[in-house]
Amino acid sequence: MSSLKDKRKEYLTVKDLQKVLDSCTLQLNQIDEVWPNIYIGNVAVAQNKASLLKLDDSTHFDLDVYFKPAADFIHKALKSPGGKVLVHCIMGMSRSSTLVLAYLMIYHHLPLKKALQKLIQKRAIYPNRNFLALLLDMELQLTRKKKTCQIL
Repeated sequence: MSSLKDKRKEYLTVKDLQKVLDSCTLQLNQIDEVWPNIYIGNVAVAQNKASLLKLDDSTHFDLDVYFKPAADFIHKALKSPGGKVLVHCIMGMSRSSTLVLAYLMIYHHLPLKKALQKLIQKRAIYPNRNFLALLLDMELQLTRKKKTCQIL
């Protein structure tokens, strides 16, 4: 019985992730640099050309795309000379932060909990439960893929 309990503790739950998010003490700003040259902001910033010019970036992408294409987009943009990316949604809390979390997981190989901890040091974010569950699923897939590659 205790081994089953130990197995459960190996896996994070949405509730575990929400506890990490609840530990954030930052105030929500219109825009924050959450990772070098990656910004999360709200729609007001995205529609303000002066704000965008300060970032040297006017990139916009459809937030309904999958995690991998968004992560690929961010990665490619950051690799270009002077590359910066603004990831935004209406409030700059859930959808945009979910895409940045996916990027950090895919390209920086950060576990989801660690990625959340990094972002909440820079911005008040709160991905919704569905997005957290999707990120947990992706983390499982990435972990399985990594183990498969190590075996081969």
